[in-house]
Amino acid sequence: MKQVFKKIAALLMAFVVLFSTMSFTISEHFCGDSLVASALFSKAESCGMEMESIIVNSDCNSVKKDCCSNEIKQIEGQSNLKIDFNNLTNAQQEFVAVFTYSYLNLFDGIRNKPLLLSNYIPPLVHQDMTVLYGVFRI
Repeated sequence: MKQVFKKIAALLMAFVVLFSTMSFTISEHFCGDSLVASALFSKAESCGMEMESIIVNSDCNSVKKDCCSNEIKQIEGQSNLKIDFNNLTNAQQEFVAVFTYSYLNLFDGIRNKPLLLSNYIPPLVHQDMTVLYGVFRI
């Protein structure tokens, strides 16, 4: 169970790093106030009601406006994931040095301790004692 949890957590962290560094663009096409089309990574399709150009009548000086509009949203991902250790204060640098030293030396005592029971051979069991004496846990 613990291994499964570690694998799921590692997978989730990988997706967080992937999606936090990814940039993408959302393109939306509005006709009036309603959303007609939206697209991810490409331009949204038009509804076909757009005007080719603004038409100016020389008679009455009126301008026809286009009822459609395009909206583009760019979402920038994080580009700097590497922590710069040159900007740490002296107290932070001292903490990192002491933590690293103590963590690396944490397991040295385990390797140097002699095993006291390495020469001891346990006795061979010829009979099952619980069955021999009729002692059972209930």
